[in-house]
This record gives sequence, structure tokens and C-alpha cells, in this order.
Amino acid sequence: MESELKDLNSKPAKPVAEDGSGEPAHDDASGKDDRPLLKPDPAPQVSSEELQELEKKCAAYVRRDAYGTMGRGELTVKEKVLLGLALVTLVPIRVVLAMTILVIYYLICRICTLFSVPNRDEEQEDYAHMGGWRRAVIVQCGRSLSRLMLFILGFYWINETYRIPSDAQPKPTTDCKDESEEEGTERPGAIISNHVSYLDILYHMSSSFPSFVAKRSVAKLPLVGLISKCLGCVYVQRESKSSDFKGVSGVVTERVKEAHQSNSAPPMMLFPEGTTTNGDFLLPFKTGAFLAKAPVLPVILRYPYQRFSPAWDSISGVRHVIFLFCQFVNHIEVTRLPVYYPSQQEKDDPKLYATNVRRLMASEGKMTQSDIGLAEKRVYHAALNGNNSRPSVLHQKDD
Repeated sequence: MESELKDLNSKPAKPVAEDGSGEPAHDDASGKDDRPLLKPDPAPQVSSEELQELEKKCAAYVRRDAYGTMGRGELTVKEKVLLGLALVTLVPIRVVLAMTILVIYYLICRICTLFSVPNRDEEQEDYAHMGGWRRAVIVQCGRSLSRLMLFILGFYWINETYRIPSDAQPKPTTDCKDESEEEGTERPGAIISNHVSYLDILYHMSSSFPSFVAKRSVAKLPLVGLISKCLGCVYVQRESKSSDFKGVSGVVTERVKEAHQSNSAPPMMLFPEGTTTNGDFLLPFKTGAFLAKAPVLPVILRYPYQRFSPAWDSISGVRHVIFLFCQFVNHIEVTRLPVYYPSQQEKDDPKLYATNVRRLMASEGKMTQSDIGLAEKRVYHAALNGNNSRPSVLHQKDD
């Protein structure tokens, strides 16, 4: 396995583009890239010892719930009975209710955007800067319906903790229960969160209704496309880096600065890890969210579980959704840290800024800092897929 990891560094980087980190990244949950995460090459079978060693190195992506690795573990009789009951009772109800909420919110967005012209700038299109009652309806309904969606999925209550600023912070702010209503001139330009699951997006929508970074094809999806424009998503295309990289990076930085300077601008939500983990680890932060030199609001998400982990780490999307819908109760814990104000040294060095925010979040969230990235995630996924082929990584990890 060590030789395979060495091979990663010797292979040329493929074209990449940005993801929710605000920088070039290769999140397997966001990007128009129809190629598989891993391309198997004929090779000797991976032994169980090698797989165990790989799991130690890629501990941030290892599932440890009752459903086992990739959600394909051997289940107890009790668990099979519970799954069977949920599949015929709970899942149909949740599917119908979830689709109903999606259609209702789409209709609300459609009505509120009638006769309105979206903002267009370098292939970006959104309604996030629309003012008046239309914007108020979109935001309030979006937050309420997102919370209702979480309730339908079994998140009946959300345990939220607000950390009081310490005396060591240069510019402490007043605790606030709404990320989008920070007071004072030093408003955070971006909300920084660890990335555990696609459910992270629903929570942040219910809490502050921020703008996200999304693949460009999302804008063309039925129902979801219009909703993403009302969120003010920044669209990226993963097929090419070239000028698109500079354009999107500039748009993200401008949006962060705008949110910092104007109370009417929507906050920017960024996942600087660039991919999801099992929630116990924190990957290295990319610097895209910190280039604007603006204060940021760190938010830590955890999903405690007894049977099924809502973390989207090494399990397929379809299998994850089915198991999630089958859980009668799901849990989420949120820790909001005080707004982080960068020093002049951090403003001059975005990498230092990102590193210090990451260290703070890892300490407060009791997470282990891991130095691995998406390249290792692809290696681990390939080893899990049948355990009979050596993984060949298609994309390289960003510096």
C-alpha cells in the first residue's frame, strides 16, 4: 500500500476545479464528472493485512456503525427486522413528505422570482441579491422548510452549543443565535464548517440560508435548479481548470468580501476540507475561504449515532439515503464558535489563517487533525470495491 501511495505523487495531476472549499477540489459529492472515483487496473489482490493498514492511514473515511464498511456489513436479525419494517412503513411516508416540501418550496421560489431578472456575471446567475418582500419570503420559507425537512428525516431536535468568546480574542462579538444576524461592522464574511454529509447543507439552510458553491449542472436540474439560484450559489465546472478557476475563485472572494461589508448580502458557506469524512477527523483546509482576509464564523457539526452513521464517507449515495430514511431517529450536534478575526499576519498569509482556524475547530470539536486528502480517499475506496484490484487515482490532491 505504501508503494501505491508513492505512485500517487509521481502521477501527473489531472484537470480540476473548485468545490465547496472555494478552491480547486475534487469532492465526490459536487462536480460534473461522470467518471468513477477510481479506475481499477489489473493487479494482484489486496490482502486483508494491507487493507487493515490502509484503514489505519485512511481512518477519516472508515465507517464504524452497525452497517459496516460501505454499508454492506452482516446485520443482526433485529436490525434486519427493523429495516424491513421501516422500508414498508417509514420510507414511503418520508419520501412523499420530502418531495412535497421540495415542490412547495420550488413553487414559492417560482412565484417570488416572477418578472424578476437574475444577476448575471461571468456565467453566474442568481436571485440572492433580490430585495424587498420577495427575498424575505424566500429566506424565511427556505429556513422553515429546511428545518421541516430535517424533522421528516428523523432529526427531531438539534442540540446547539454557543461558545463564549475568550479574552484572548482581539475583537469578541456578542453571542447570536442566527449566523446571518451578526452585529457590528466586523460581520463574518463566510461560515466555515467541517464536512460530514450532504445533510450539512440542510442544517445550514435552516440556520442561516447562506450561499454555497455548487456544480454548474445543478442550475439546470428540475426544482433544485431554481432553488439553488435563490440561495445565490456560486457555480463551478469541474471538467476544466483554466480560466474558470480564476473566475470562480474571484467570485467566491468577492462574495465573501461583500458579505463581510454588507448586512444585506447573503453569507457565504464554505467547506474548506473539500470532501466529507466520518466526522471524527478534520482534514487540511484549503485557502479559498480565507483569501478575502475577512473574519469567519466556524461551525462544527457532529452526528451521534447508535445504529447508522449519517456521515457520507465510504458508502454509496443511494444506499446511504435508503438507510437514512429507515432510521426512526437521527441526531445532530452543532457547536458555534465565536467569530474568528484574523491577525495582520494571518491576513498576509491565507495558509496560516486556514491552519489556525482548523486547529481551533479541531480542539473545540475534539476532532483529530489528519493530513490525508481526497487522493487517499480514492485509494481506500478502490481497495474496498471488491478488494481485488489496485486503485489508480484519476485526480491528484491539491497542495
